[in-house]
Amino acid sequence: MNLGSLPGARERRVRTGGIELCVVELGDEERPTVVLVHGYPDSKEVWTEVAKQLADQWHVVLYDVRGHGRSTAPKPLRGGFTLEKLTDDFLAVADAVSPDRPVHLVGHDWGSVQSWEFVTVKRTEGRIASFTSMSGPSLDHFGHWIKQRMTRPTPRRVGQLLGQGAKSWYVYMLHTPVLPELAWRGPLSKRWPKMLERLEKIPAGDYPTPSLPDDAAHGAWLYRDNVRARLSRPRTDAYAHVPVQLITPTGDIFLSEKLYDQLELWAPQLVRRTLDAKHWVPRTRPDQLAAWISEFVAANEAAKEDGRPVQDTTPTGAYADRFGGRLVLVTGAAGGIGRATAFAFAEAGARVVAVDRDAEGAARTAEMARLIGAPAAWGEAVDVSDEQAMEKLAEKVAAEYGIVDVLVNNAGIGLSGSFLDTTSEDWKNVLDVNLWGVIHGCRIFGRQMAERGQGGHIVNTASAAAYQPSRALPAYSTSKAAVLMLSECLRAELAERSIGVSAICPGIVNTNITATTHFAGADAAEEKRLRKRTSRLYGLRNYPPERVADAILKAVVRNQAVVPVTPEARGARFLSRFSPGALRGIARLKPPL
Repeated sequence: MNLGSLPGARERRVRTGGIELCVVELGDEERPTVVLVHGYPDSKEVWTEVAKQLADQWHVVLYDVRGHGRSTAPKPLRGGFTLEKLTDDFLAVADAVSPDRPVHLVGHDWGSVQSWEFVTVKRTEGRIASFTSMSGPSLDHFGHWIKQRMTRPTPRRVGQLLGQGAKSWYVYMLHTPVLPELAWRGPLSKRWPKMLERLEKIPAGDYPTPSLPDDAAHGAWLYRDNVRARLSRPRTDAYAHVPVQLITPTGDIFLSEKLYDQLELWAPQLVRRTLDAKHWVPRTRPDQLAAWISEFVAANEAAKEDGRPVQDTTPTGAYADRFGGRLVLVTGAAGGIGRATAFAFAEAGARVVAVDRDAEGAARTAEMARLIGAPAAWGEAVDVSDEQAMEKLAEKVAAEYGIVDVLVNNAGIGLSGSFLDTTSEDWKNVLDVNLWGVIHGCRIFGRQMAERGQGGHIVNTASAAAYQPSRALPAYSTSKAAVLMLSECLRAELAERSIGVSAICPGIVNTNITATTHFAGADAAEEKRLRKRTSRLYGLRNYPPERVADAILKAVVRNQAVVPVTPEARGARFLSRFSPGALRGIARLKPPL
């Protein structure tokens, strides 16, 4: 969708330094202004999806950088794209759209590179309220980063230099005379949309725009006019005079995360975020970007109104930079591994939906999650084996809370006893919860993730029993083996949609599942004795569910496929791959109950 065709969009022309900039505004002009600056070889349309969401709350301004989109190009091109002239452009736009209030600045790629200049030079002080940076470092900071590693080399620093040097191959190409212009005005611009679709998973649509050949050819001068000069002679006073939010895509093929080491020295009021995405996050992760930008702008506006310094309200727990503000749904969350997982995500700043058929237990988990650090948490009473109930839950969550970013299918029940003692009803009960509950979750919430097109992650709690046969657990082991294979199949299918799938395989973990496990073939008295005996053995093992929860968060961050958690789970996994006969022999032993 073209920005100019969006409801309420207003276009204006801003003159500065002999050129005209095309500026588009969305939202209420009486609200604080958020200015979005695009990168290379883009135009302002790279921000379309982000801008639409921000416009509900803020006055959103986008402009085509000089020589791009519908803005005019300087003549001559050489020397027309210096950071000093780009700063003139920004100030002209800010004065036109928000003459009486400082603006909140957001930049991506070269939009971020030039925005670092805006927030570190004296003449912009008082015109910028905050800055959100993604995929574009300050050239001054980058220059000092290089000098530090060249003057005091260590194996690690040399490796970082070589790694970033390899990622920066395109910078060298753009410095060559004429060739970049010929490539972009020739075959490259025609192939570029398909390249982005294949490499970055960017959906087809209004982006890139027809102006791409000229945008890319003109934009080469951004590099030629600035990179060599600044990297060789970086400013020593390049300190940010506004609060900065840094969003780092972990899969960025052009920039190393190490570039931002010690950034706190240059940006004292720094908030860090990481996102499991590649370079073009304004197109691939607009929902998350809009949420983080809005949160940061709102925090800075509130601090200004209160007359106090901006406080860093981001969570401080492990992985807080990764899961802050993201929506996580956990089934079986009233106790055990599910509750511990909900708490772990809450501590990392995620919004949590705690699901369990125990309504009171789910509500307690949600309440505690909010106290621990979740900005919002809700308890939902649902039986995961009920397909219609899961469908209604998904509709409610999507309508009221948003599309789930991380789904943890954890709900499960225990069943022990020999195969011949296990009734058809026993089989149905364990498969309905342990397998069909996972199938419902993956199918319903996984489809929502896929249709949104912005990635996500599914975690399915299987068990070491999935690959460790046992004469005492035929039904339970079968259900968990099916979950493991389902996870492997889904992982293969959903990878092309940037949705990860992990199977978590705990062993003996001290949870209350033993207190509700059904023992096939046993009368009530015998079942009570077996439950008590099993609970005591699990208690003696005393492996806490919190360690499984930590493994789940790591699995999402690292996109791991199969994660055996406890030592016995890892040992059984090893034997299942290299000595399955030994596992079969162990399976014949009667359990000590």
